[in-house]
Amino acid sequence: MRILVTVVLSILIAGSSVRAQHAQHEHHPMAGSGERLGSVEFPVSCAPEVRAQFERGVALLHSFWYDEAERTFRAVAAADRRCGMAWWGVAMAQYHPLWTPPSPEDLARGRKAANEAKAAGAKTPRERAYIDAIRAFYFPASADHPTRARAYEKAIEELVRRHPDDDEAKIFHALMLIEHGMSMPNDKTYTWQKKAAASLNAMLEKHPEHPGIAHYVIHSFDYPALAHLAVDAAHAYSKIAPSSAHALHMPSHIFVRLGMWADTIDSNRASAAAGIANVRTPGVTSWDSLHAWDYLAYAHLQRGEDAEVEALMREMREVSKLDANSFAAYYALAAVPARYALERRDWAGAAALEVEPAGLAWEKIPYAEALTAFARAVGAARRGEVGRAREDLARLGELRGRLESANNAYWAEQVRITELLAEGWIARAEGRDDDALARLRSAADREDATEKSPVTPGAVVPAREMLGDLLLELGRPSDALAEYERSLADNPNRLNGLTGAARAAQLAGARAKALDYYARVGKLLGGAGAGTETRVGARSGS
Repeated sequence: MRILVTVVLSILIAGSSVRAQHAQHEHHPMAGSGERLGSVEFPVSCAPEVRAQFERGVALLHSFWYDEAERTFRAVAAADRRCGMAWWGVAMAQYHPLWTPPSPEDLARGRKAANEAKAAGAKTPRERAYIDAIRAFYFPASADHPTRARAYEKAIEELVRRHPDDDEAKIFHALMLIEHGMSMPNDKTYTWQKKAAASLNAMLEKHPEHPGIAHYVIHSFDYPALAHLAVDAAHAYSKIAPSSAHALHMPSHIFVRLGMWADTIDSNRASAAAGIANVRTPGVTSWDSLHAWDYLAYAHLQRGEDAEVEALMREMREVSKLDANSFAAYYALAAVPARYALERRDWAGAAALEVEPAGLAWEKIPYAEALTAFARAVGAARRGEVGRAREDLARLGELRGRLESANNAYWAEQVRITELLAEGWIARAEGRDDDALARLRSAADREDATEKSPVTPGAVVPAREMLGDLLLELGRPSDALAEYERSLADNPNRLNGLTGAARAAQLAGARAKALDYYARVGKLLGGAGAGTETRVGARSGS
């Protein structure tokens, strides 16, 4: 039985004044009837008739709409063959900071564009500096990605030093500071991200409609300890560039961090619709839409809205071709079914998952496939099918090996965390409870030591929440409560975290806490449909 109590939460937000300033300015469409991408001022010496189109391309870069940016810059280059900066834009569109490194094909295309930029030339030292900066990323061709990224960062930093009045250079430099910070996922000081945010906020009053400023502030603070600082930026960005599917989605990075599920749903419904509208080829699915669906599924599950997730999965099964081989698309295709099964404790469903839809390039995205293997292993172990669980555990090891061979240390570590979780539940199935606890605790500690990728709304199931589940099953409710509360600190307002904490507090005799957590569960579920009672009541067993 649910206990419905009104819980009033006050969140003290100390952030930039983006929302207030935003209300004082009108939008300036970059190009096209009704198109709204924000306002960018990037003077170039190209022909006057292409300058507005060039600035549209820069605005697209700032909203990570890379394929459209490339088309725009190529059109500029065709209209003005002496515009070297147009080819700079094409080269920039192949490098996607904060995402996965460029593919060999992207690198080849980027190197060619960078050479075209050099050959076409530039009429000012500032433009030559921009072209030299992107060339520092692509050459020498033998350099690895971290070396390329640091070379580009240093070149942009030097551009800022030589041209201190160039705010565009400062904005691009801030993005590289964020990437630098993200390359150190164990650094909990967020030094580089805070430095980026300080630079961006200093330019806000001058450029209140700039898409990159609001966008990159969100990325700067996309961490549990900092998310409250970006609430204003989150609300502003979707209004600055509503023609961009990514701009409509990005606010949910902050909303998820704060457990704001209704806002997350609104943000990603709009983003998914924009992604569908922006696809140019019939039968092709937008990666933006899939990315939004991942966040939608996550938020719906926290409100017990299982039917909505089932509808999303039906859509996903129909995917046959993507508009880009984006990691985010593959992650969503694998994560949503895994979340749906594990969040609902449907162990049979988890154990039966397949890597689908078939026919896509799954072999290029080992970590996406690892999500399916992880869910299968946990599902089988929780059903006592140890042999099947060990088969999927072995597959996790193979996928981790491929990531290690590719020097993808971050995702190799994320797969290792899932291996530890699977090992823990196998040990539990075999009656080795001490080993089970040791492995789940190790997984939780390792997950705490890193940060989630910006491509994900969160782990399929937080490792520390799973540790709480195990402790609850082992009859240690006080210890379980402590783990649930630690998990909720970084993953607020999660349905399973709250119900676990409520049940643990009840069994531990902490009546006031139990009442509070059950009240929060009731408020969270609201008018959720049938089936949620089972989820809430399933915490005392497997």
